Amino acid sequence: MLYAGFMSAALPPFPTPEEPLDAPQLLQVAPSPEEPCLRADAARNRARLLEAAARLIAEHGVAGVTMEAVAAAAQVGKGTVFRRFGDRTGLLMALLDHSDRQLQADFLGGPPPLGPGAPPLDRLRAFGVAVLYRSAEQLDLQLAAQPEPTRRFSHPAIGARRTHIAMLLRQIVPDADCDLLSQTLLASLDPALIHHQHRQRGMPMARLEAGWTDLVARVTRTEPPPC
Repeated sequence: MLYAGFMSAALPPFPTPEEPLDAPQLLQVAPSPEEPCLRADAARNRARLLEAAARLIAEHGVAGVTMEAVAAAAQVGKGTVFRRFGDRTGLLMALLDHSDRQLQADFLGGPPPLGPGAPPLDRLRAFGVAVLYRSAEQLDLQLAAQPEPTRRFSHPAIGARRTHIAMLLRQIVPDADCDLLSQTLLASLDPALIHHQHRQRGMPMARLEAGWTDLVARVTRTEPPPC
């Protein structure tokens, strides 16, 4: 099952995040910038298309997601899929954006230790673990939808994660270059790297989780949690 059942239902209202003013804002992933307010029927069509694409991934993997297959599964014309998402990459990115919105809801307003209410060090550890396991569940989708290298780090979802990590680091190691360190930490959670470590080299997820915890301890000059 994909992270948090991300295609299951509409998301609930998000609580006010207990973050400073520079905290990341939730991605506005439903309409595109050119569509500030989708009509009700257009919004329903979009939801049906995303649900159909998610079913195809669950049944056939990412390779089974074509614009034609999604149109047939959602019982709409192929032109509707192209008008809504542009191309296959746009469709896959929309699936990831919906999932990223759920992840952001969790770390901005969900229960601790991932959400507010826990010490920043605990939240940082929990954040990396959440991203690791979410990426492991969605590796094929994430790799297929990954933007070209020159655009990868400017994607809104990556920017939100980087800002969140930097915010936590400023509370833990205020004398450090937290913006640069946040990018270093985020690089260790790159889907391509997780694919190489977990699938190609056969590293168990428990080892990757322990590696994240160790990296956080070294970067923040803190002791790792007791085993």
